[in-house]
Amino acid sequence: MSEPSGVLPTTVNESTAIILFGASSSEAAHSSPTRSWCLEGPPPRGILKRGVYAFSSGRLSSSSAGKAPTANVNRCVNMALVDERPSRSLQMPTNTGVLAYDLVQGALVRWNSLMDKSVPDPPTAVLLHGILGCRKNWGSFARRLGQEFPMWQFLLVDLRCHGESTMLMKHGPHTVASAALDVLKLVRQLRVTPRVLIGHSFGGKVALSMVEQAAKPLARPVRVWVLDATPGKVRPGGHGEDRPGELIAFLSRMPKQVSSKREVVEALLREGFSPDVSQWVATNLRRTEDSGSSSPGFSWVFDLNGISDMYRSYEETNLWKVVEDVPRGVHVNFLKAERSLHRWALEDIQRIHAAEELAAEEGAGVQMHVLEDAGHWVHTDNPDGLFRILSSTFHGFQKR
Repeated sequence: MSEPSGVLPTTVNESTAIILFGASSSEAAHSSPTRSWCLEGPPPRGILKRGVYAFSSGRLSSSSAGKAPTANVNRCVNMALVDERPSRSLQMPTNTGVLAYDLVQGALVRWNSLMDKSVPDPPTAVLLHGILGCRKNWGSFARRLGQEFPMWQFLLVDLRCHGESTMLMKHGPHTVASAALDVLKLVRQLRVTPRVLIGHSFGGKVALSMVEQAAKPLARPVRVWVLDATPGKVRPGGHGEDRPGELIAFLSRMPKQVSSKREVVEALLREGFSPDVSQWVATNLRRTEDSGSSSPGFSWVFDLNGISDMYRSYEETNLWKVVEDVPRGVHVNFLKAERSLHRWALEDIQRIHAAEELAAEEGAGVQMHVLEDAGHWVHTDNPDGLFRILSSTFHGFQKR
């Protein structure tokens, strides 16, 4: 692809950056007070026209913030460095049928690999959040992975009924299997090659379901990480742990619009939920403008009815067959949080250990890990420990 004319080319080498494709010229001019970047022509073939990307190395054309782009620029990119934040979020169109996502790329991932498909695709890791979460839960962790493993890119997804994917109006049934199929469709459309699937809680079962449903587009070998979830029956958390079923039911009884985030936090605390869970849930509120009111309110960014169905499916879905008959070239890793005592029965642990021996004989792999000093929220309770454990996967691919 030729360089856009009329603007000074700039090379970005060191820091990871976030790019929003599909912003209009006016959006780009007003999105960030620091930098705005423009590309001539449409986004790369096979890539969504509107989506959030992150990249670290590539040749772009820059224009000074606040100045109007040249007339021949059709698509603009709003870019912010790792320690910056875009001043506005780009909404995904509701008619694409594809999930909202971020793509975080390490510094050695060539920008040309997105533009020129003759360049080998960089290895991709897909990170999936849990119930009532969103792709932003993985943001800082993915950027850290991108800095440590600069040849990799990391796809962060809002699952159906969550985050910006809520606007896609997905039809039911809202299940683990349908959520997995959504991610498989996104991977196909983006034409990326997942080598690692990392799913927390509900997202862990989604990752297993992805393996169950499709040999392609999952290349071999592929490594799956199921973080603090078992393949079968879901056991509720004990005292002091989150109780998602009760939490979803309580949120469903609350008004669809509230006056402040504090109102929600206080209501959750009165109901007996922990301060951490209460504060975290409040991050899923977005400001809404009501023309008939002098003060703005807040509404949920997720679809609680759909999420209720998804959690029920999470409780009922049994994926032991995937673990006990792992396809050749697939390695499934289970990570148990040390303080997540009530989620793991002795029979689950014994069954996983038995699957370890069987998988080794079949040319596949199953492995059990324990993350010390962590409850269910593994990537916030002990991010350093989780990073050390997951790093072995990426080092392993680099040695191939």
